[in-house]
Amino acid sequence: MSTIGKIRGLTRLASEDGYFTMVALDQRPPLIGAIAKAKSIAPEAVTFSDMLAAKRLLVKSLAGDASSMLFDPNFAIPAAIDILPAKTGLIVTLEEHRFEDTPEGRKSRSIDNWSVEKIRRLGGDAVKVLAWYRPDASKEVLAHQQAYVRAVGAECRRYDIPYVLELLVYPFPDSAKHTTDYVESPDKKAELVIESVREFAKPEYGVDLFKLETPLPAASLPEMDGSEAHRKAAKEFEAIGKICADAGVPWVLLSGGATPAQFERVLSYSYAAGAQGFLAGRTIWLDAIQSHFPDEAAVLAELDDDGRARLRALSDLTRQKAKPWKGAFETSHCEREGAFAANY
Repeated sequence: MSTIGKIRGLTRLASEDGYFTMVALDQRPPLIGAIAKAKSIAPEAVTFSDMLAAKRLLVKSLAGDASSMLFDPNFAIPAAIDILPAKTGLIVTLEEHRFEDTPEGRKSRSIDNWSVEKIRRLGGDAVKVLAWYRPDASKEVLAHQQAYVRAVGAECRRYDIPYVLELLVYPFPDSAKHTTDYVESPDKKAELVIESVREFAKPEYGVDLFKLETPLPAASLPEMDGSEAHRKAAKEFEAIGKICADAGVPWVLLSGGATPAQFERVLSYSYAAGAQGFLAGRTIWLDAIQSHFPDEAAVLAELDDDGRARLRALSDLTRQKAKPWKGAFETSHCEREGAFAANY
């Protein structure tokens, strides 16, 4: 049973009418790449001040239309915590983007000097962890990833803050399609995504909200036209929906750099299977950064004209096709004065 603290946190992440229409701004390598492209420089030449400037522009333009935003502590918080609207929920990243890429699989860890406790102390509404995961990795890698996710879950229970877990399948180093870029794995299989969700839906991990990728490549999803291809694809989404429903854990979709049209189709499949929103980044704001940065006026103009339109279109789609989330506060045990304080 979720605690009042966790439910209050999840309520902060959703809109007033119960939809998760969230924008991810914790990207580090993808944003570095976008800035480098815009400035025609090497990624290594992107500066700390570049990152802060870009993230501040994104918050300035998009925060008013997002139910919540995902910040990282190294760039987004120092860049824009002062301009995040009070009505907009705050999710804070815990994991370091520099993962260990071994021949047997990837290992995640937390950002140095960062913790669940600090996220709670700064007023975060939720903790987010990205765990690279594929069930066919080595036993040692799987044990490491599971232990890491489990330990964070324990800390989130301790500090009574929602735990948002993002899962991503990835290519092994010996794969012909190997890359360490934050892009959709070109050789992922639906069962890898589904079995990853099945593992972390177990109560021992303490996950309160899943941020998930599409089980099938976004570019290859067929139209929802009742065809055999449509029905076959829908079953993969329904498998995820059933796991989450049985576990009582809501789920939202990440955009993974899909085009707006592709992501809208991903969401349509997901909402039919029970998803309740999105936590998307590059699909909404990438074009503005990589086309115009560091021209502040030009970036804001495209964000206001195109980025906000995309965010609003995704939010409208969510309200049309998803069911709203509503937390249940349990206070029935409070039969006398002092009972709540004594039992919480």
